[in-house]
Amino acid sequence: MNADRNQYLSAMGVEQWVLRRQAEPSEATLATPSPETAEVNAPDNTPGLDWPALQQRVAGCTLCQLSASRKQTVFGVGDHNADWLIIGEAPGADEDAQGEPFVGRAGKLLNAMLEGVGLKREQVYIANILKCRPPNNRDPRPEEVQHCKQYLTRQIELLKPKVILAVGRIAAQNLLQTEEAIGRLRGKAHRLQHFDIPVIATYHPAYLLRKPTEKRKAWEDLKLARTTLNRS
Repeated sequence: MNADRNQYLSAMGVEQWVLRRQAEPSEATLATPSPETAEVNAPDNTPGLDWPALQQRVAGCTLCQLSASRKQTVFGVGDHNADWLIIGEAPGADEDAQGEPFVGRAGKLLNAMLEGVGLKREQVYIANILKCRPPNNRDPRPEEVQHCKQYLTRQIELLKPKVILAVGRIAAQNLLQTEEAIGRLRGKAHRLQHFDIPVIATYHPAYLLRKPTEKRKAWEDLKLARTTLNRS
């Protein structure tokens, strides 16, 4: 276990971790109310679609106003037979330009986090709550989340992951249908409604870049996800 921990710390660029109790991230940062879960009357047009057909459907989606401002959709990337599903919030500028989730500095840190538990990026599947970038990286709006929900749901149906890692407050709150702060959601295994798949919430790599002292907690979350998967 110490060897795993040292490997993780090395991959994350942390020379030494302080084991004294760290203060929780401020509620002002993490407990911003999530988008309301008001239903949007959009028909689900994904039943029966396989991976290529689903990706094509997403690429042509015009269900919300984000289709007018995007450069391209960000469908998802990775192994279609993966046990791990990583779900983030929404594409940023780099993702919108490249068409792939979690690139840039946050993506590199996510890769390092996965390497800490013995996984390569190519061995997991990575997706987002939204498939298009919100302008100025604002939080997703309720109607945007609801329109995109059918696509993520179909990805989960096709993938059948053994564990989901919800990365960041918005991903965790939307998946678990709660407004609980990420600091309270992390550290335990939840279950995804209708799928009975374990969900582990953790901090977003972008947050960890700003607050590297929280990497210790992210390490604990990753270990919990690995343990949960091994028990399934």
